[in-house]
Amino acid sequence: MTFSKSPAGSGGSGGGITAVDVDRSGDSGQARLNELGYKQELKRDLSLLSNFAFSFTIISVLTGVTTLYNTGLNYGGPVTMTFGWFVAGAFTMTVGLSMAEICSSFPTSGGLYYWSARLSGNRWAPFASWITGWFNIVGQWAVTTSVDYSLAQLIQVIILLSTGGANGGGYLASKYVVIAFHAAILLSHAIINSLPISWLSFFGQFAAAWNMLGVFVLMIAVPTVATERASAKFVFTHFNTDNSAGIHSNLYIFVLGLLMSQYTLTGYDASAHMTEETKNADRNGPIGIISAIGISIVVGWGYILGITFAVKDIPSLLSPDNDAGGYAIAQVFYQAFKSRYGSGVGGIVCLGIVAVAIYFCGMSSVTSNSRMAYAFSRDGAMPLSSVWHKVNKHEVPINAVWLSAFISLCMALPSLGSLVAFQAMVSIATIGLYIAYALPIFFRVTLARKYFVPGPFNLGRYGVVVGWVAVLWVATITVLFSLPVTYPVTKDTLNYTPVAVGGLFILVLASWIFSARHWFKGPVTNLGG
Repeated sequence: MTFSKSPAGSGGSGGGITAVDVDRSGDSGQARLNELGYKQELKRDLSLLSNFAFSFTIISVLTGVTTLYNTGLNYGGPVTMTFGWFVAGAFTMTVGLSMAEICSSFPTSGGLYYWSARLSGNRWAPFASWITGWFNIVGQWAVTTSVDYSLAQLIQVIILLSTGGANGGGYLASKYVVIAFHAAILLSHAIINSLPISWLSFFGQFAAAWNMLGVFVLMIAVPTVATERASAKFVFTHFNTDNSAGIHSNLYIFVLGLLMSQYTLTGYDASAHMTEETKNADRNGPIGIISAIGISIVVGWGYILGITFAVKDIPSLLSPDNDAGGYAIAQVFYQAFKSRYGSGVGGIVCLGIVAVAIYFCGMSSVTSNSRMAYAFSRDGAMPLSSVWHKVNKHEVPINAVWLSAFISLCMALPSLGSLVAFQAMVSIATIGLYIAYALPIFFRVTLARKYFVPGPFNLGRYGVVVGWVAVLWVATITVLFSLPVTYPVTKDTLNYTPVAVGGLFILVLASWIFSARHWFKGPVTNLGG
């Protein structure tokens, strides 16, 4: 992993890739953007810290671990969570390193789809960018949907516990109230994202600090307050095979439990999508990606350990008959304080800390979504592209912001009819997004292997090896997370992930064959506009 200058204009033949030397009279990221054929339209005001903050806030270990802790407990329990976290984290870092290297060479808001176009050569560029772009943007919308809906569900649990709990006559909000919460959250996110980038930078840094401090507060407070704590042997060696899923293979159980970790470690492409608003983005964008992943791995493990030390009885935490209605982490928090002080108010406050973190995660997700929609429409790939790539007087892609919030609301509506259908849709948040991550890396280690010119941040001779590991990992989790999660398999227990992801692929491919191949030419320069 090195930082270096690349000689300008040293690109090879396939795709005409070049690298830019640092422009001593201005910003190296803006100079590179101009060389790639784009004029500066967004306000370039983000620092390295701000760029990092967006990705770190979207990864948000408080969000991912909290909302999928039930999955981790059910499939393997402590062993899957404590050790599986590092398995997923190590392979995620290979994906991040490969993306960071490409980001350094191509620091544009388009990110992944632009990279695919430049790395696949002139012949395949339009098709490669079309497939990558749509998987990326739909995956991002699915992330925002799942994050904000998870917050709505957590608010439902907080209200339930605050009014007496499931066993004390507490109020359980209906699915219609939950979707109303979801809509209100998205509305507030759209309003915040309509503010100038300087405000978003402040919120992003505050959110990163909140996530960091929140983890440390919870990982210390919860096990300290709990009157009964798990032993180190339980936390590091207990493997839970007592699940109601009808699965008995330890390896199978462990694999399914990895979903908690892998779902959490997504969204770091935000640093790439924010590069046109980041100073010296050819250096700071890559650092934003890898630092967000690395710090999240360390902080996330601490959070998992702290909470798991307060776990004693796994079946009772997963039972729908407990005070939190089966929401495991909420029950851990509530039970810890109630056993110590006779009241679970402290646990509810802890849930409030998590809720704020999830709120900021959704806010940053909308920011990233809107920049991707802005760039994709700038290249004419979306219906009504001329509308979505407009920026307002504050140099914010305002229409793309509201589009992203609206689509994320629409994607949550299936939850009113069937949670199975909703879960299938949001599964795109993990698998669909990772496919978009892997495609440009695949092109970099195959079609562009001999002519890729790295930017200031590069992996040197290890770039191809790390890239192949990343691609193979994404291929592996795509298969593993498409496997059945409950036996026997029925229409209510079927894992619809392959249906959702496969359906998205068919739609994108069909739109290419019957329409887009006739008019979409891939990324289009706008320096002359």
